[in-house]
Amino acid sequence: MAEAHQAVAFQFTVTPDGIDLRLSHEALKQIYLSGLHSWKKKFIRFKNGIITGVYPASPSSWLIVVVGVMSTMYAKIDPSLGIIAKINRTLDTTTPLSIHLSAGTENVVSGVLFGTGLWVALIITMRYSLKVLLSYHGWMFAQHGKISRATRIWMGLVKIFSGRKPMLYSFQTSLPRLPVPAVKDTVDRYLESVKPLMKESDFKRMTVLAQDFAVSLGPKLQWYLKLKSWWATNYVSMHTRPLSWRTRDLLYVMPTQIQAARAGNSIHAILLYRRRLDREEIKPVLPLCSAQWERMFNTSRIPGEETDTIQHMRDSKHIVVFHKGRYFKVWLYYDGRLLKPREIEQQMQRILDDPSEPQPGEAKLAALTAGERVPWAKCRQAYFGHGKNKQSLDAVEKAAFFVTLDETEQGYRKEDPEASMDSYAKSLLHGRCFDRWFDKSLTFIVFKNGKIGEHSWADAPIVAHLWEYVLATDCFQLGYAEDGHCKGDPNPNIPYPTRLQWDIPEECQQVIETSLNSATILASDVDFHSFPFHTFGKGLIKKCRTSPDAFVQLALQLAHYKDMGKFCLTYEASMTRLFREGRTETVRSCSTESCNFVLAMVDPTQTFEQRLRLFKVASEKHQHLYRLAMTGSGIDRHLFCLYVVSKYLAVDSPFLKEVLSEPWRLSTSQTPQQQVELFDLERNPEYVCSGGGFGPVADDGYGVSYILVGENLISFHISSKFSSPETDSHRFGKHLTQAMTDIIRLFGFSANSKK
Repeated sequence: MAEAHQAVAFQFTVTPDGIDLRLSHEALKQIYLSGLHSWKKKFIRFKNGIITGVYPASPSSWLIVVVGVMSTMYAKIDPSLGIIAKINRTLDTTTPLSIHLSAGTENVVSGVLFGTGLWVALIITMRYSLKVLLSYHGWMFAQHGKISRATRIWMGLVKIFSGRKPMLYSFQTSLPRLPVPAVKDTVDRYLESVKPLMKESDFKRMTVLAQDFAVSLGPKLQWYLKLKSWWATNYVSMHTRPLSWRTRDLLYVMPTQIQAARAGNSIHAILLYRRRLDREEIKPVLPLCSAQWERMFNTSRIPGEETDTIQHMRDSKHIVVFHKGRYFKVWLYYDGRLLKPREIEQQMQRILDDPSEPQPGEAKLAALTAGERVPWAKCRQAYFGHGKNKQSLDAVEKAAFFVTLDETEQGYRKEDPEASMDSYAKSLLHGRCFDRWFDKSLTFIVFKNGKIGEHSWADAPIVAHLWEYVLATDCFQLGYAEDGHCKGDPNPNIPYPTRLQWDIPEECQQVIETSLNSATILASDVDFHSFPFHTFGKGLIKKCRTSPDAFVQLALQLAHYKDMGKFCLTYEASMTRLFREGRTETVRSCSTESCNFVLAMVDPTQTFEQRLRLFKVASEKHQHLYRLAMTGSGIDRHLFCLYVVSKYLAVDSPFLKEVLSEPWRLSTSQTPQQQVELFDLERNPEYVCSGGGFGPVADDGYGVSYILVGENLISFHISSKFSSPETDSHRFGKHLTQAMTDIIRLFGFSANSKK
């Protein structure tokens, strides 16, 4: 009732004496403040658009250039080599007779026009020069720890042309386009990658297919791909789909056990991050593509019978909260400002205390987003296109993000670390299949005991950047009162959250149940094992003068061979954000060199020296493959795009068909750590995060995510399927732990060496 009262600015009643008009001053005030907030946001976006639009110059540089031109003209020097005089003559012939400009005024106008043109020309030149500089990637292939003179000069030029204070999207127009590799180079690298995985006869057959493709159909498909690369900003981006990523809370620290309070601080921190994102105040550490940040919030995936679409709102002033089968709309602003943490806690507590029951079909509605896409698309069109269902669905899909107040308790427990971590991981991965809105770009989960997590689309570095900011802001900036509540006072004037209303017919409820059943079967089949590896961390690995990522990847190869007794096609995600709209590329971690090392490790006749030598060769090879992938010379994105073009042209390629059907039985990814320096991890070693994970890609394979936390901890997340008789996530975890310790011993360190 309070919300309805404040939502109406005026009411009128027709009486025999006339019209009785009553104004709500509070509602008028809220409308005024809301409008003021919207215009302020528009102004900030307009200002940032100008700053980004003229980058790498600055708006103030226009004045410097124009004043410089006018000064030289005042000194009787023509800096334009006659162009200003031509502008003067043009003004004389084009100015209407009714407007007479004096000679002095004409000179000023001509000087300003020339200065503006010169300024624009300088911007274009600087931008093109920066793009050329950023196209150089030789620095990545230099020997570790050594910087050549050419690289030093390049770094200095990049710093000069990058300007003083780049904003989040400043580098976008200066980033080079992702190059299209030569077909022959990609085919050769592909054959090299599969050679250790195939029998000799199979490899010969694949070589014939590959070489035939490289000289016949490949060049034709490549021509179309080159054509696309000229008019599209990235020849890959249109063909890739969003990923799903799940990130968890601090591993050992529990800031508060009050669910509503943890939600209050964390949601406020997420909104502070979104505000920084809107204002482009998230400064890029390196010239990397920032396009993924644009759809982190206010975004939903809309189901379609043929293909899904992405709906993105420029702004959203509310979130939708799910609790015990009910959906609530919560406004994020009051008095023209963001709700404070204590006010958000108050709203969450109101939801937790709400005794109302779910409406028919409401409790498990979100299962539609977890099941097959076509039934959801048909349901959406048939039952959610009008009336209260459309209004409520719009509220969900246009929300800034989705929040689940989970009824379970999760997190690391010392008395049962394995079971507690596994349960925590599975809850974030899929929940109960109806308490997460999987079509939202970000779902934030708050558990009953105050633990938190998220489920999102974006690639790991983007999500990790947000999550580090949220955790650091929650614990080190906002904090909690002694009683565990958010700091500050409640505000009883804030309207209550609004229950979303639904009218879901029986036919739709049957589809919901069908979607839930199919999603539950998939979720129940996930075997997830998560554990912290304390024996040593990247600090000790760096003392071995090797890449920590290469070390872990070779340990994964050794663990997989011990687990399965064979090698497999391995996927490691690397980034291509050095290019505009770049996302990821595949590093095929299983190479001839890595196989030689693994075979030496399981061969008792091999000495430590032989194994160590093979390890160093395999490590160097892995780093080279990683650099190739990052610099646009990967294998899989190119082959996939060639396959897509072949489908468009309705031509069949036996080579591409076979390549795309090969399963990734070991899919891996590293989560970056410490991207935002809001606190010192060395001084606060207990504030470590266990990172995030994902499900297996192949039915008979493993999905492995890992995060190198600080100097002494590596957190692993291993997933597989119970239905596969060949896989076991816990068994693989034991092999991985043993592989890590076996490799570190090659360098003369004991398994428990941390310093």
